Amino acid sequence: MKVNPPTMHDRPPDAIIIIFGAAVRPDGRASQTLRHRVDAAARFGARFTRPVFIPTGAKGRYGDAEATVMARQLIDAGFTAGSIRQEATGTDTLSSVRAVIRMLDDGTNGSDRPPVYACTSAYHLPRCLLLLRLAGLKARLCPPPNVPAATSQTRRWFWRLRETAALPYDALLMVWLRIMGRV
Repeated sequence: MKVNPPTMHDRPPDAIIIIFGAAVRPDGRASQTLRHRVDAAARFGARFTRPVFIPTGAKGRYGDAEATVMARQLIDAGFTAGSIRQEATGTDTLSSVRAVIRMLDDGTNGSDRPPVYACTSAYHLPRCLLLLRLAGLKARLCPPPNVPAATSQTRRWFWRLRETAALPYDALLMVWLRIMGRV
């Protein structure tokens, strides 16, 4: 009996890269922040043989879902559609993490899971990593885009202060969700 050798699609991924969404412009194109996040994920993903990308983000005010826009950008960067699993229901960081946890729940304790990486802007990375870890994933960081979150100092401080408030709030919610068995 002849047995076909395993193909690349039969082998498990060697990395899972979660890309957290950002706004889509009124013309349907990715915002600068979104483009930078996907570029960083694509550069990082190129280090692996079989990365799987999970772009997260629902449809906002404009255009397609953030996940869909990111998937197109990844395909344009040379990755196959088979290496992308869109998560298009997350409307904020916490709901995106919860949705990704559901996607990755394979009924095991995750010991066979390849390394999981969070890819987002530098100011957003601490919250994403903390929420993924509180949800039970041993997440690591993907090097963030090497650009500031905004061109003006005022906007940069806005994003930093927003994260300062959002991090403990979302962390407490995630702990409560874990205690209640909802994650």
